[in-house]
Amino acid sequence: MGPVSDVALGLERSPAITILIPAFREGKRIAATVAAARRGAEGWGPVEIVVVDDGSPDDTAAQAEAAGADRVLRLARNRGKGGALRAGLAAAGGDLLVTLDADLGESAIGWPALAAPIAAGEADLTIAVLPPVGKAGGFGWALRAARWGVQMLTGRRLEAPLSGQRAFSRTTWEQIGRLDPGFGAEVGMDVDALRAGLRVVEIRTDMCHRPTGRTLPGFAHRARQMVAVLRALARRMGGQ
Repeated sequence: MGPVSDVALGLERSPAITILIPAFREGKRIAATVAAARRGAEGWGPVEIVVVDDGSPDDTAAQAEAAGADRVLRLARNRGKGGALRAGLAAAGGDLLVTLDADLGESAIGWPALAAPIAAGEADLTIAVLPPVGKAGGFGWALRAARWGVQMLTGRRLEAPLSGQRAFSRTTWEQIGRLDPGFGAEVGMDVDALRAGLRVVEIRTDMCHRPTGRTLPGFAHRARQMVAVLRALARRMGGQ
């Protein structure tokens, strides 16, 4: 098996929009996310949903296919969020690109709020601000570090610099041209877009995902996220 296995379920026309969903061990949630994203696509013309299964040991890929994803990219090994997004963006056929977290569930239906300003030419990159989750979301260290870093490097304070719910045009992606590894992907994109003079707009939405919580796996997740965020910021402080 090669590094990427691509299962295409077929579209009659080239998509105007690609919804890209990176997923790792999300067999219990990905079906609801894909189905809700599909419902949100009504009235938007040809939309493709691409799920990138990031080397999951469970049935994430099978669940995504059964739920109606147009394409499922199976990565032979886990590449982390940034790597999964890069693989998906390389395969995306749409001119308007939307990224969603795999655990949004029913709330994924809200993605058009992000796409509309891009389609109207009112923004180059939109970022979803999700409702607060309180103590279930952890201590917020990575978020505070990301806010501080983005503001220091660009002069702009973002409320949700780590949000995985985004929309941007293919032209914007070509201008940015890179994504950092792992959980540094979003904050790196923020800095690069703002430094390039692109119009970055945050939008409050009702989308919500599963908080990691104050558990051992939750702490491990946030530690990995913090390291990735700091590395992405450090690269840009060093002029990269």
